[in-house]
Formats: sequence, structure tokens, C-alpha cells
Amino acid sequence: MNRREFGLSLMAAPMAGADPKTNILFLLSDDHSYPYVGCYGYPDMRTPTLDKLASEGLAFHRAFQAAPQCVPSRTALMTGRSPVSARMGRFNSPLPKETVTLPDLLKKNGYFTGVARRNYHLDGPGMGARGGYLGEVVEREHLKTFATRLDFVDQSGPKDTVKVVNDFFDKLPKGKPFFFWVNFNDPHHPWDSNAISPPRDPAKIKLPAHLPDLPGVRHDLALYLDEISRVDSEVKSILDIVEKRGFAQNTLVAFMGDNGMALPHGKGSLYDPGINVPLIMRWPGKIKPGSTTRELVSGEDITPTFLDVAGLSNAPGMSGRSIQKLMRGDASYKGREHIFAARLQHGSGTMTPETKSSVWDLSRCVRNQRYKLIYNVTPFMEYQPVDSARDPGWQEMMQAHAAGKLSKEIDRIYFTNPRPIYELYDLDSDPNEFHNLSGKPELAEVERSLRKAMIEKCVFDYDFIPPPVLN
Repeated sequence: MNRREFGLSLMAAPMAGADPKTNILFLLSDDHSYPYVGCYGYPDMRTPTLDKLASEGLAFHRAFQAAPQCVPSRTALMTGRSPVSARMGRFNSPLPKETVTLPDLLKKNGYFTGVARRNYHLDGPGMGARGGYLGEVVEREHLKTFATRLDFVDQSGPKDTVKVVNDFFDKLPKGKPFFFWVNFNDPHHPWDSNAISPPRDPAKIKLPAHLPDLPGVRHDLALYLDEISRVDSEVKSILDIVEKRGFAQNTLVAFMGDNGMALPHGKGSLYDPGINVPLIMRWPGKIKPGSTTRELVSGEDITPTFLDVAGLSNAPGMSGRSIQKLMRGDASYKGREHIFAARLQHGSGTMTPETKSSVWDLSRCVRNQRYKLIYNVTPFMEYQPVDSARDPGWQEMMQAHAAGKLSKEIDRIYFTNPRPIYELYDLDSDPNEFHNLSGKPELAEVERSLRKAMIEKCVFDYDFIPPPVLN
């Protein structure tokens, strides 16, 4: 590999051949794992809006975020680089002023830019009890930057979606293209028991293989799925406004999850449920309706793709790659060999003798079309799911583990301590990532090639972890 293969660019400049007037609407759900949208075949999803969007555009089966947590993953989405490279490994850190973002470049090149709904997570902590002294420092040193990076900044609640979206369009100067990033609260934890009516029956839902069949697990997953249905209805309200305003035919709409679900094996982990997310794009006249792809796509690729659509190239330091050719069905598109992801700090917790992996864990992964290597840099951290550790599902799983009632595979992936430093999975034969093949002689060359790719990524990102050993 070299800098070109990692997508590293040396300059940002207008590109020929792209339409600079295309509007971009980026819809981001919160903690949304693949395959939990009806168009991906998961039963009883009740996502008619997203299913219709997929029928009118392109559904990606192998889109992966650069991190299994919202702050670092959103960093990659908005900068085209890994959160490690952008120095955004902590939730309580604002994006450095000198880091160039997608909105910066679009605004500079004639776009009206905005972000709305929920916290976009890139301006560090607030003041008050949650921000503490760290928040005071951020405010005192004027480290928050997004009020000036964008033309329109909002952080209102879900009941204000229609009002806020209309407000953005009311402020849009006539004749200007727009970039509008809308964030959703759902399906982020805690999950509401009244997200939809009637709610799902937990006894009738399909459990993924990595979760044991326990009443509490079914209860938690049912609430989670209900919140995805509520996202779907909120997406409809936004698309209806876009249609009514006359923008639908000249707008690229992209719907994506920011990271995986806050259930075991998901958010906070580098297993596929933590980083594999839905991605659906509609671009009338450019994307063939009803298309699907299994090409590897990284969250780092979103900014370069939107820049390409706007007629711009990458800025210095961006490691993502545009997928515009893939979107258009261009046969010359050459897919990624690998995607990478990094697990970093989560939330605002600090280190204590009782701290578990939900708050602090360091790991990296590299995945190709068939194999994944996970490198656990802090394998001694006791596993705990992010956000949902007090909910019925995890509590019942711990009780079943203590009673010796979990299957061997499920018990191993959640209750091995310390975890192995290296994990290697054949995702064709073992999609649930149950069987660690690291160190198997017959896969020595596969593992070596993945370790080499990870080392190169560490070099290009100036990663602070000790690199994996290359045997």
C-alpha cells in the first residue's frame, strides 16, 4: 500500500465533470446497526420510508464506520480521516480548529451549510455539571468552532424536526446549493416503551445469533427496533419537506447509522454489529433505482464522496476515498481492499479500579471482504456493553453466565478475561465472529497481510498505540 491507496490527497481544488449545484442531505441515525432496515431483509422492521428510499436508490450492505462510538465516528464522517488522525479519541474534546471539515469546504465553495437536531458531538463538552472544569476550559479558550463552520446550527429535540427543517430552508438563499446534516435521537439508548403503537411483541422478534434467547434480551431488542421505526417516520417528514420545496430531483439523499446498537457485541466493539451500519443513497438520474452493493465502504469515505459530488477534491490529510463512481455504477470503480476502525474512550467517565471496557478500551481492526483482524491493546479491561449494562438483557446474561447456562460461543465472546490480544475471523464461515482463528498455521499468510495493513494505517494516521507484531 501507499498514500494513494489510502486515499491521501495533497490538495483541495475544484474537479471537472461533477455538478457543483447538487444539494446534499445527510440523515444520520444514532446507534443503528446493519441489518435493521426492512430493505436488508430483517423481518418486521416497519421501515417503509427507508425501504422506499432504497428502491429509488442504492443500498450498501458493507458500510462500516471508522469507530464504534458516536464522537470518533462522526469525526471521520465530517473530516474524511480517521478519528485517530484527527485527534478525536475523547468525547470531551472539541474538534481542533485547524482540522478541515466537509462543511468548511462546501461553505467556502458556495454551499449553504447546516446541522440540525440532536448533538452533533464535535464541539466538546458544555458548561455546567456535565462539562465540569473541562467544559470551562473549552469555553474559556474558545475551542468550539461549529457555530462558524456552518451557516445554520441547531440542537433541538425530536418534536421540533419539522419546524427546524423548514427553518433551514426558509434561511436558504435563493439559487444556492445546500448541505444539510440532520441527526436523530433514535435508536440511541435509553429506549422508549412508547416509540410506536402498537409496540412489537418481544416473543415474535428474530434474535441475532450473537445474543442469547433470554426474556430481557428480547425486551431490549424489541424496544430498539421500535425506535428504528420511529426514525423511519421522522425521515418521511423530512423527505416530504424536501419534495414540497421542490428540491427532490436535484438532491443527493444519504441515510446512515453513526455506529452500532447499544447491545452486547454492538456499540463500543469492533465486531460487525458495532461498526457495520445501514447506508442508503438516492440521487435521481445518477443512481440506478433498486441497486445494491457489497463493496467495502468506510465512514472516512463520506466527506470525499460529498466533496466529489460538489465538484471538489480531498483536502490535505484526508484518507477517505470518493465512491461516486460506485454510486453511478461506473465499471471503472476499484473497490477498497480494507476498511479500518478504532475503539477509543467512550463517554465522559474516568479511570477507576472499577472501570470497565464500556468506558475505556483501546483496540483496532482491519477487515477485508472475507477476514477481520482485531487487535486488543487493553485486553485486561472487563467487557461491559456500552450504555445498556443496567438493562434487563445484560443483567440476565450475567446471571446466565454465573449459572453456566450460556452457550460456549456466547460465554466466550462476553466473559473471557483477559481477552486475546489478536482475534481473526473468517466472516464467510463465521459471520457472528465466534471462532478466533488467530495463530492458526493455515491462515498465517492471511493474518500477516492484515497485520501489515494495520501497521500501515497506524503509520499514516500517526497512531499512538504500539503497532501489532508482524511475525
